Amino acid sequence: MTDDLANGSISPDFRLDIPEGDDRTRRICNNCNFIDYVNPRIVAGSVVTRDDKILLCRRAIEPRKGFWTLPAGFMEENETVEDAARREAQEEACADIRISQLLAVYSVPRISQVQVMFRASLASDIAAGPESLEVGLFAWKDIPWSELAFPTVIWALTHYSGTRHLRGFPPFTNPPGTESLTR
Repeated sequence: MTDDLANGSISPDFRLDIPEGDDRTRRICNNCNFIDYVNPRIVAGSVVTRDDKILLCRRAIEPRKGFWTLPAGFMEENETVEDAARREAQEEACADIRISQLLAVYSVPRISQVQVMFRASLASDIAAGPESLEVGLFAWKDIPWSELAFPTVIWALTHYSGTRHLRGFPPFTNPPGTESLTR
């Protein structure tokens, strides 16, 4: 249906209304009643480690350009969430990674995101990709905490730290008391 819109075979004439059987306002085509559902975006990323050091990337793009983050980004169509995390590590840090397990699933409804974070190990050298100003491997004590880009980065690092020596654990979700950051 999106291709049809781009090709002009369906009118871009939409109204805002609540479809029958629904509970929220949606964009509805005035000509064919197509409902344009807008759903949250999925972010896939990972806490990547090598020898007790953590891979961080200094962002070359907005939002939060110049701040440090974990390799993560929006999932593309037709890829698994694991493939998305591997692709993002490659794009941001020229890094090949081996995913070991799911670390956390964070909800950020304020920006309509679901963030899926994994634990992973570094399987290659690193270099700044086109979305990073620089990349580095940081010992825990050297992480630039005041320069981290997003609260979810802090959460993922903290959750990783608390489980780094465990072989298994249930995945984490948003920490208690963080609703003011996400809503």
